[in-house]
Amino acid sequence: MRSGERADDLLRMHRLARTGGTAELLRWLAGRAEGWAGLVGPDGTVLHAAARTAGAMVPDVAGLVAEGASALTERGVQAYSVDTGAYTALLFPLAVSPSGVADPAVPVLAVVTPRPTAVGLATLLADVVLPLSLCLQAETLERKRRRVDLAESRGREAVLHLLMTGQLSIAQQVAGALRPRLPDPVRVCVVECSGGGRDEVARVCVDADGGRSWIVRCPVYARHLILIMPAEGTTPEPAAVPTDETVAARVGDCVVGVSEPVPLADTATGYRQAFHALAVARELPSRHARFGVSPDLALVVGPAGRRWADELLNPLLTHVPRRAQDPGSQELLATAASWLAFSSHATDHLKVHRNTLAARLRLIGELLGLDLHRLADQAALDLALRVRSTPAPACTPEPAQSGSPASGTPMAAGGLDEILVHPAVRDWADRQLAPVLGAEETLRAWVRCEGRLGPAAAELGISVPGARKRLTRLETVLQRSLLRPPSARYDLWLALRSRDLTAA
Repeated sequence: MRSGERADDLLRMHRLARTGGTAELLRWLAGRAEGWAGLVGPDGTVLHAAARTAGAMVPDVAGLVAEGASALTERGVQAYSVDTGAYTALLFPLAVSPSGVADPAVPVLAVVTPRPTAVGLATLLADVVLPLSLCLQAETLERKRRRVDLAESRGREAVLHLLMTGQLSIAQQVAGALRPRLPDPVRVCVVECSGGGRDEVARVCVDADGGRSWIVRCPVYARHLILIMPAEGTTPEPAAVPTDETVAARVGDCVVGVSEPVPLADTATGYRQAFHALAVARELPSRHARFGVSPDLALVVGPAGRRWADELLNPLLTHVPRRAQDPGSQELLATAASWLAFSSHATDHLKVHRNTLAARLRLIGELLGLDLHRLADQAALDLALRVRSTPAPACTPEPAQSGSPASGTPMAAGGLDEILVHPAVRDWADRQLAPVLGAEETLRAWVRCEGRLGPAAAELGISVPGARKRLTRLETVLQRSLLRPPSARYDLWLALRSRDLTAA
């Protein structure tokens, strides 16, 4: 091989190593050898391979490697060739021991070429061993890095799931192995990114707050990042621009919704608030919104509401599975909360098959005596779960009223109506519905149709896109998400029911 041709080959192989890696180098080698080229492990497994044509000679790889490894070790050489009929097989180990002998534990470059062997091919293979070895090492390290990143991402997702289901102590134990530490209190932030932009936005978030926020890639929505940020007043630089505002300003195509400050134990509430704020932010030029102050119904139902929730949930809380592999009480509670929040996307959140989800929901419905396909029963279960997750001292006390059940009196699931006519709940309902007094017809039709867009459009006598536009405008007015879960449909059903009961 002339020196000029060798220099061209060296430039070509180094360019391929930078741009195409192992696969492109082997494809180029197969073309130069007019045959087959591959990397083979010590056990004879083909790690990578390329052939010039579909009918190229494919060697007995296991036999070649066994013979070559034996020859390379016994003879103390750094290369080996063997004739196989009309073909010649050339073997070069990708590394040698300090004594200059081939290392039997490393992969081998194997090339099968028609006889006679092209002039300079052996020199070319000797030259390509180093870039090929470096490519293989780099690709191996990259695979390991991706596995580590995946493990960390799954760990963070698990911590978020524990927080969303109220298992605070376990979440903190699992989070202890990762960084940063979970803050308390927190603001929950949901960032909606452009397609494939989550990794870049995550880097912007880390840079914006110095790595103090807990960042999780949402397991349900592929374009969402969830940030659990320290609430204001807990940062070392109180005058600094908040992370959520910085992200919205620096990333031109993202939308950001942020919750109120909440205790770490109320992360699920913070997430719902941030998701509602996200629906509002989509319609704002700043692409950023914070959740408007609005009391949670669970805080105003009082002791009577707590008794009702305990009565409704008791069959689920005391459920003992018949078999060890069947879901227990805590698993069913987590399933109910996930399904109410994410609907069919709960399979992604819980990492279960849709048939498993459907079976659990049937069991939950049977235990509670509810039809979970009805919005009314969904709203009742959602409220009961929220009341249960609210600390008892935080519930607003109320004086005993005539006609209300005495303390300790059992209340059936149908007792929700008695809760919804309490004065504090009526005031809450009026505040919820005040922004949509002129558009209540659309809202009521949507709620009557179980929150389904097609039937609501038919009832209103308009097209589905027209109904979607009306509900999108209502999202902005209500500052709540309606079309995508977590949705405000449960609170709106409860508010409308309270108003109807009061009017009756």
